[in-house]
Amino acid sequence: MPESPEVQALADELGARLAGRALAGVDVLEFRTTKTRSRPPSSLAGRAVAQVTRHGKLIDLGFGDAGHVVVSLGRHGWARWAGDDATATTEPGGAGDGAEASEPPALVELAFDGAPPIELTDAGTWVSLGLFVVDDPVEVPAVAKLGPDPADPGFSRDAFDRAVTGRRKQVKAVLQEQESLAGIGNAYSDEILHRARVSPVVHAASLDADALGRLYDATTGVVREAIEARRGVPIAGLKAAKVAAMRVHGRAGEVCPVCGDVIRDFSFASTTAQYCPTCQTGGELLPVKGE
Repeated sequence: MPESPEVQALADELGARLAGRALAGVDVLEFRTTKTRSRPPSSLAGRAVAQVTRHGKLIDLGFGDAGHVVVSLGRHGWARWAGDDATATTEPGGAGDGAEASEPPALVELAFDGAPPIELTDAGTWVSLGLFVVDDPVEVPAVAKLGPDPADPGFSRDAFDRAVTGRRKQVKAVLQEQESLAGIGNAYSDEILHRARVSPVVHAASLDADALGRLYDATTGVVREAIEARRGVPIAGLKAAKVAAMRVHGRAGEVCPVCGDVIRDFSFASTTAQYCPTCQTGGELLPVKGE
């Protein structure tokens, strides 16, 4: 799942290479990706990109007063420059973790004057990639509902406390809830909770002041450090860079870099996540579906 550090690096590279370049054409190979049928991406043909920004896990190609193409990458969406033959790398914690995988097919191609086309892909078994053409990004429901972003320099402890404190919900779920905190998914929530030494399944309401302080520091630290680490990494290398940087996520069976215990899997929602029993759960082993 794309998360804010990699999506920010993607936005930075697209902005650097596309700013001032006109949209020359759009080839939609999967009609389900177009979410604003009465206003398709081709309606902005001939307009120049003014800037590319990020909203949580979404990409916003701004065309000045002409509008915006907001790209929701969903669970398995991504972007690549046409002709880039870099081998795909699976997300940590997924099937074939760390192994090479074939590139998914392009579902949408955006051509620009003087630049290679951008291909938008989706590696999932169902299409989660979506494109919206709007006058204002907040017209996209996923943007309108976003909570505060820990990557924002103005993100405060008060904003964090409003999102987390007193919630009768597992803390990992709160971290991944985009209405509460924007940009965090399965991988970085595992990293945050490990750094904070907090169990992923404990309810946020049960965290004491010390745990909340550690969790705030870990949330801002992990996200901002990852954004800085991905800065300048080419699009084709971002997924591999993410995999390589993980300390616990996708590392089941490996040694915890902090305490030396074995990192374990546990079932969370419809996926699998990772944690360290010694660092996070007082030695308790969390359940894995099917075991």
